Amino acid sequence: MSSSRSGLRFWLSAWWPVAVGIAVISLESTKYFGADRTSHPLRVLFEALFGPVPDARWQLIHHYMRKSGHFLGYGALGLTWLRAWRMTLPRIRLLSDAGLALAGTALAAGWDEWHQAFLPNRTGTPWDVVLDCCGALFMLLLAFMYLKSHQPRLPDNRN
Repeated sequence: MSSSRSGLRFWLSAWWPVAVGIAVISLESTKYFGADRTSHPLRVLFEALFGPVPDARWQLIHHYMRKSGHFLGYGALGLTWLRAWRMTLPRIRLLSDAGLALAGTALAAGWDEWHQAFLPNRTGTPWDVVLDCCGALFMLLLAFMYLKSHQPRLPDNRN
C-alpha cells in the first residue's frame, strides 16, 4: 500500500461522504422528521410551486414524496459507498465494489428502519429497506453504465 493511501487525510477524503450520508439519514430518522411533522412544510412548498391541492390528494402526494426521498436518498448513499470502496480498494473489480456498496446501504437501511420501530410517530418496515435498496441498486447501475462507457478501451491487437 502506498503512503498516500495509508494517511489519515486519504481515509477521511474517501469515507467522509459515507459518514455524512449516514448522519443525514440518522437525523431524518428521528421523531422530528416523521410524516406528521413533514406534511405541513412540504405542503406549503408544494402548493407554492403547483397551487392548492385537496386534503385527500395531498395525503397521497405526501406519501409519494416521502417514498421518493427514500429511493433517492439511499441511492445517493449507495453512490457514496461505491466511491469510498473504489478509492480504498482500487484493485477490486467494479462489480465487487458495487456489491459492497449495496451491502453497506442495506445495513444502513436496516438499522434505520429498526431504529424507527421504537419511535412513537414512525414505523419501521422491511418494505422501506427494500425500497432503499432498490434506490441504491438503481443508482449503482447508472454509475456502472457510466463508468463502463467512459472506461478507456484497450487497443485491439488482432490482425
